[in-house]
Amino acid sequence: MSLFEITENDKRIYETELKDFLPDEMFDVHVHVWLKSMDARKTVPGEKKRTVTWPSLVAADNPIEDYIETNRLLFPGKKVGALIFSNEGESAGKNDYVADAAERTGFPALYFSNPGQSADEIEEKIRGKGFVGIKSYLDLAPKYIPEAEIRIFDFFPKYQLERINRMKGIVMLHIPRNGRLKDPVNIAQIAEIKELYPDIKLIIAHIGRAYTHNDIGDAFETLDRYPSLYYDFTANCCEYAIHEVIKHAGSEHVMYGSDMPILRMRTHRIEENNTYINLVPPGLYGDPGQDSHLREVSPAEAEKITFFAYEELLAFKRAALSLGLSRREIRNILCDNAKNLTEQARIDIYGK
Repeated sequence: MSLFEITENDKRIYETELKDFLPDEMFDVHVHVWLKSMDARKTVPGEKKRTVTWPSLVAADNPIEDYIETNRLLFPGKKVGALIFSNEGESAGKNDYVADAAERTGFPALYFSNPGQSADEIEEKIRGKGFVGIKSYLDLAPKYIPEAEIRIFDFFPKYQLERINRMKGIVMLHIPRNGRLKDPVNIAQIAEIKELYPDIKLIIAHIGRAYTHNDIGDAFETLDRYPSLYYDFTANCCEYAIHEVIKHAGSEHVMYGSDMPILRMRTHRIEENNTYINLVPPGLYGDPGQDSHLREVSPAEAEKITFFAYEELLAFKRAALSLGLSRREIRNILCDNAKNLTEQARIDIYGK
């Protein structure tokens, strides 16, 4: 049984819109792999979640074998590498599973850190399993901090960043706060990281969660001062955001990411009232009322909906064409930038 269905509409979109546009080799800089049996954390009744619900509805887990099969189904004829990491912090062996998957596939991997860990423990975990940096998440910030008030240093404490700077490793940063990329606290703390820890290879995930035109604001007026910043456009279908980040950061500092297994989702994303709405087929992801970002369409409309992964890459294609990017620049963004960055991190940390 196939992992998921590929419809005739999916095949048409890939063959006519994406196959010839995509390079033969791609590198996905943003992939979560884990097993459902490792999900140790349970939701407490009445607990207020500090994350959106809809991503968890796409897949219960993402074993490395499923990720490889997903790429085989979505991108026939293409070779796809990846930077992999878990979906939450140090629990139930998730980082060990990622390290094992990295060893079996040859993919580089990030250690999913917790803000309570010491710098020595972080370095020991990284070096012990061959990781090339760290990833964390705003949900791991201390529970007494309201979601809207979480800051970057609440889940990436400075003593950890100082150690990663010394190691010249990667930090994958999913920024917090309702203002997203344009939030002044986020901008100030990104700038502070670059000034205090210049040897960190800092990746701003999801273009700073700028999923709509309104989310960018004047962020690049400050962030342009730090040309060594990297950005991925993971799970982002906003052509304007992708266009702007390439225009400002340059084609050497923007990267493709999938957020798998999330991009297996069938959805067409729209902007409405300065937020994003994922239009989905009826019944596919349960009650749409459970998340304000979900909205079901009619069965007829659903037949036209394809994969989130294709939607993201089509948005990138439109941005690339409007910017007049060359084939070399397109390959850099879809493959070589991330491939080279992860390899350089490996050399810097391990010396070979």
